[in-house]
Amino acid sequence: MGRENLTWYLAERPKADIVVGETFRSEKAEAPTADQLKDGQILVEALYLSLDPAMRGWLNDVRSYIPPVAIGEKMRGSAISRVLASKSSKVKAGDLVNASVGWAQVGIVDEKMFEVVEVPANGKVTDALGVLGLTGLTAYFGMAKIGLPKAGETVVVSGAAGATGSVVGQIAKLKGARVVGIAGTDEKCAWLKNELGFDVVLNYKSASFKKDFEQATPNFIDVYWDNVGGEILELALNRAAFHSRFVMCGSISGYNAPGKESKGIRNLFQVTAQRIRMEGFIVFDFLSEYAAARREISQWLAEGKLKRKETIVQGGLENVEQAFLQLFQGQNMGKLLVEVKPYEEKVGARL
Repeated sequence: MGRENLTWYLAERPKADIVVGETFRSEKAEAPTADQLKDGQILVEALYLSLDPAMRGWLNDVRSYIPPVAIGEKMRGSAISRVLASKSSKVKAGDLVNASVGWAQVGIVDEKMFEVVEVPANGKVTDALGVLGLTGLTAYFGMAKIGLPKAGETVVVSGAAGATGSVVGQIAKLKGARVVGIAGTDEKCAWLKNELGFDVVLNYKSASFKKDFEQATPNFIDVYWDNVGGEILELALNRAAFHSRFVMCGSISGYNAPGKESKGIRNLFQVTAQRIRMEGFIVFDFLSEYAAARREISQWLAEGKLKRKETIVQGGLENVEQAFLQLFQGQNMGKLLVEVKPYEEKVGARL
């Protein structure tokens, strides 16, 4: 009997929040082995699995930037993984890769579905999923291509304590902007203000939030980074400056309640009246520029100009459903990861 492999599959499409024990189903079976590899493939074991709000959209049977996960299909996901065996010239057994292994402990991955993990100065392995991964790159390109913050401008970031929002605000500060962050707990607000250097931080659950938001933007908003949509987006539109830039990254407030994300947006005429540039994007749009972006982000890390935080759910892949719910309950600060297997357990790991 070989090694046992836990894998999670989509069982049914959720109508609102995912339901533990219903939306996904788990299965234990014998893990794939090295003798099953074809040329160009690698066998990996997952160490740290990335969880991101975009995954919720993949569960809906709608037209999007990638096809939805099919019923009965292994749930998609990327994980920092250790190579157990290789038929690829890019890596050897023992190397670390960022692999699209899905919600599984062990898997076979084609060359196009992994990247070698390179840890920069002042960096760590899990940065490959966070500040140097798709979330950090999303922040980088959204600001570099659409937001274009300038010294002295006011930049407002919703979902500011998340993996992407926290990097967005810091990049804006590096460009000399005045940054207003929006988060949902006093702890998150304190982190953004005291550790990341945001100029003003607002708790959107506060009874005085609308008044505080207006007072925090006396000269209106030059750049608005939207991670949440809904009512906060409506407030931002009412505070938009002439020729402001709205970077449309996500609408998490409506992901688990179809239709909710549009109910608060009753003032789109502001786009016309204030000559707002409102643009959506997907990080994959800039694939050819990833290497250059990572070099600049790595430099900021090495110089201590950029900080990041992780929320790591321990206990293995068995806890992935509960961990996924945390994204939509506001329980994570920074990047959310599931520790499938601790990185320290690196000696003697072979099939």
